[in-house]
Amino acid sequence: MNENTIYTAITFAPVQGFIEKSRKLRDLYGSSFLLSYLAKRLCNMAKNHNCEIISPALINVTQGTPNQIILEGDFPRDLAQKALNDSWHEICNTIRQYIEKKDKLSKYKDKFHWQRSWNEVKNHTWEFFWAQSQESIKDVREKMNEVKRERDWIGINWQGESSTLSGFDAVAWYGMADKSHPENNPISEQTQLIKEFYEDLSNALPLTVVDKEEQLSIPELIKRLITLSEIAELLNDLQPSEYPNIEYPPTFVDLNRKEKSLYTGWFQGDGDSIGKLLAKQSEHIQEEIALHTFSVAMMNWGRDFKNFLPPLDKKSKDGRIIYAGGDDFLGILYRNWSEDKPKDKLTAKECLDWFFGFNEIWEKHQQKITVSIGFVWAAPNVPQRDVLQHCRETEKLAKNNGRDRLAIRILFNSGNHLDWHCPWWFLKDLLESYRDRDGNKNWTHFYNDVAVLESRHAFNKDNYEVALSLLDIYFQDKRQIILDNLWNKENPKKTGILGDQTQIKPGNEHKLLNEWIINLAKVGFHLYD
Repeated sequence: MNENTIYTAITFAPVQGFIEKSRKLRDLYGSSFLLSYLAKRLCNMAKNHNCEIISPALINVTQGTPNQIILEGDFPRDLAQKALNDSWHEICNTIRQYIEKKDKLSKYKDKFHWQRSWNEVKNHTWEFFWAQSQESIKDVREKMNEVKRERDWIGINWQGESSTLSGFDAVAWYGMADKSHPENNPISEQTQLIKEFYEDLSNALPLTVVDKEEQLSIPELIKRLITLSEIAELLNDLQPSEYPNIEYPPTFVDLNRKEKSLYTGWFQGDGDSIGKLLAKQSEHIQEEIALHTFSVAMMNWGRDFKNFLPPLDKKSKDGRIIYAGGDDFLGILYRNWSEDKPKDKLTAKECLDWFFGFNEIWEKHQQKITVSIGFVWAAPNVPQRDVLQHCRETEKLAKNNGRDRLAIRILFNSGNHLDWHCPWWFLKDLLESYRDRDGNKNWTHFYNDVAVLESRHAFNKDNYEVALSLLDIYFQDKRQIILDNLWNKENPKKTGILGDQTQIKPGNEHKLLNEWIINLAKVGFHLYD
């Protein structure tokens, strides 16, 4: 490393909060796309300032670009922050002007008094973080973590009604920043004006973008409209000519889970122990080369990931990747159907069959890392923002129970849920070996036996013989495999079924295996129902 080398780290927030304030699939996709767009623009501007982009790798795709940016070179804080602000301002201005210029909204041409509210969103949506080091990439990351502890957040106050989507911000409408006294503009009259505006806005935009009954905030409008090709084309026209065009999202078909009573499969995943991998690689090659090589591999994998959604043998896929950049990803498995065009609903078993082969998909990036995934089979009436929170929790279950595994959560309309996890190497082998007492694959027998034994307090916390006896009945050759592979080993070729023994309280071993087998019966019953 040259002694004059400077490493610059840049990121911005909020990320998870920005994504999770989403009620529709279009909102979720749009918020993820916005984050990727801003990160890509930051990278392009840094490159234009003669910085080398170490991570994320710049490929000809925007969606999935992580917002954790590592540069080799001096990208001053004021220029970096201006780059972020300018990009966000372009988005806000473009979408506001797009609405104001719609022919079907021409009657509001002289009535738009919302500029001040848009300016507040432009100036106070993002918190910016920046750090530099002349030591190493590791050092600049540590400095970034210190900077992120010093929050500098400004919230936006608003008057009037809250949005019907999240309730977090004011309803965006043409008179929202009008300083007229409430006595001259009664609430009932204002409510009627907002209703009429959203009916006209719904008619002015492409079908399904905004429902007539919805009343959205400015950030929520931005998330919706960023998914339109017209907006992407306008933004491309604003970019410097040396930047590659920002591709716009594909044709978007939204998902109505409630009306069609659709169970849907949501999955969130993350590579395991990335820091250890990069540290090991850095023993042989320069740290920046190791990180950039890894980033190139993962960005290319994320770009292609959508092609491997189920079914693998057809172009029309049962789902959508929300983001896949770096080593983390979020996706949803669903199948749209209608009574006019009958098609079977997607089942949990079909999702599970896809996960049986997931390691082959994951290994296409050719990096020596494992992956932990949380999979949530969600009932139709659970709000999307709640499903996303369950996704995060279920991914943590996979991480905390030993990594290199799939954690499964069955999420009911009530909000109650069932959890179970299993290492990838044992998942298909175990589940497909199930046989009931009649030699069939009906999980009701196993489920009922567990329910009866639980009601009689037959599972002893000091031993797991009853639970293992159940395994002997329904999974006849799996007892010894489980006992031989309960815990992570020092140089494991197989991840332990219950994870890392050093991370649990002494004496809990029997209790954990009992719970694992009990939860296997309960979750399996719903997966194969």
